[in-house]
Amino acid sequence: MRVIARDGLHEIEIARSRFRCTVARVTDLDEASSIVARVRKAGPDANHHCVALRVGDPGAGGFTARSSDDGEPAGTAGVPMLEVLTRRDLTDVVAVVSRWFGGTKLGAGGLIRAYSGALTATLDLVGELRRVRHRELLVAVPHDRAGRLEHQLRRSPYRLRGVDHGADVTFTIAVAENELDGFREWLAARSGAEMETIDAGPCDVFVP
Repeated sequence: MRVIARDGLHEIEIARSRFRCTVARVTDLDEASSIVARVRKAGPDANHHCVALRVGDPGAGGFTARSSDDGEPAGTAGVPMLEVLTRRDLTDVVAVVSRWFGGTKLGAGGLIRAYSGALTATLDLVGELRRVRHRELLVAVPHDRAGRLEHQLRRSPYRLRGVDHGADVTFTIAVAENELDGFREWLAARSGAEMETIDAGPCDVFVP
């Protein structure tokens, strides 16, 4: 799955109508609703605030996709915006396009192009990342061996996410699910098979 790289805002003008698009990464529907409410409050004089959102993992259940035309002719605003998000396979995102009417009617085709175009331009500006499912693995080593292992981890393709100094030094490493066997082999080669890993559960890592 893909997500937007950052939140953003971009505005285009067509036939004197202004289309201001806001996109934000969200984790649930409540957060998406808060973004929509914030946009409405920031632009109370806009004629429309049209919305499209996709939240959740389509492959794991609990996925929601919604759109709203907010008074524009049915199917001319929220639906084409949602189609843009779907074509790009984006999730955990809400998009709001606010329109200030400029006096010239665009027709159904013109509205579809305007709303989808405003969102497309904004997505191109903020960029996208892939969300890859990883496992967090914990590795505890004595202090006298920690420095060497930390140096090796930082130079490895694996993601060192934390170092905790207690009775031992515990490293938290994020490893892609399809690389788990390779990581354990990598670790065994550097420890003489003495170090064990504890699976701390799934996590998501965002990569280009």
